[in-house]
Amino acid sequence: MDDELDLQTLRLVRALADTGTLTAAAARLGYSQPAASQQLRRAEQRAGHPLVARTGRSFVLTEAGHRLAEHAVHVQAALDAARQDLDDLAGLTSGRVRVAGFPSASSTLVPAVFSRLGAAHPGLRLEYLEAEPPEALAALRAGTVDVALTFSHAGASSPQESDDLVARTPFVDRTVLVLPVDHPFTAGDELGGLVDARWIAGCPRCRGHLLDVAAGAGFVPEIVLETDNALAVLGMVAAGLGVALLPGLALVSAALPDGVRLVALGDEHARRVHVVHGRGARRVPSVRAVVATATGLDPADHGLLPLAAGPAPAPTGDVRGPG
Repeated sequence: MDDELDLQTLRLVRALADTGTLTAAAARLGYSQPAASQQLRRAEQRAGHPLVARTGRSFVLTEAGHRLAEHAVHVQAALDAARQDLDDLAGLTSGRVRVAGFPSASSTLVPAVFSRLGAAHPGLRLEYLEAEPPEALAALRAGTVDVALTFSHAGASSPQESDDLVARTPFVDRTVLVLPVDHPFTAGDELGGLVDARWIAGCPRCRGHLLDVAAGAGFVPEIVLETDNALAVLGMVAAGLGVALLPGLALVSAALPDGVRLVALGDEHARRVHVVHGRGARRVPSVRAVVATATGLDPADHGLLPLAAGPAPAPTGDVRGPG
């Protein structure tokens, strides 16, 4: 094996493991596809083993590739720890922390976390990437972010089940049914009563929760409008164009228009909010600071419930303001 096996090689192999294609791996690392291909050839020379097995235009990682991909996570964490240990000598008066978070956290949890960190550690450089949970966790594994704010719905797998990641789950975010004010559905009604409703949903990838909820109620929703913009959803519902499901967190910073009412659904439809970092990364002072600040937020400030309080209560009436 060449002595020049380096971090870029490890990052490339980790990106290949996470994305499954050279094109996607190149995009994640900011390479062109030809540059990534050249880097892969050099990586195999340095490793002294083939790292991928090519089958036409696709490939799979070899055993050597899988082993390097596993090491990449720990090497990146060790380098970050070394960098941040030096920052610790200065009491977090300098250094950098990179956070990824889902869209409805961008206008709620993230500003609160960054504001408190900025006040407590003004020399700390804060960077933010908005990403849905799969991309945020992939960025965490690739070492391009240090902490990820993610979520999972009840019954779905959560980051705690990963060997290389640690997640804390401080909050519950209830799901809210968004209805025209004159819609006959009321709290406590069976969701199956919405079988004939016209639905406003997110992109095909983002509407999975709606499809799961509807399937549990015994119907397939008729999706007539598509948007991931919560304000647009509210406007469309106010205009009588359909009904929708939204997370409560998406409504905290939104003004509820006239003609719209909200019905909070029960715990079986809620989502859990996670603060995720690499295993062992809490040795890094900035990671510790972010995790402590995020998990220490007052959930009531953001329409959330503390997980320690137990299941979100079943709805007892219509909610007519932001959740």
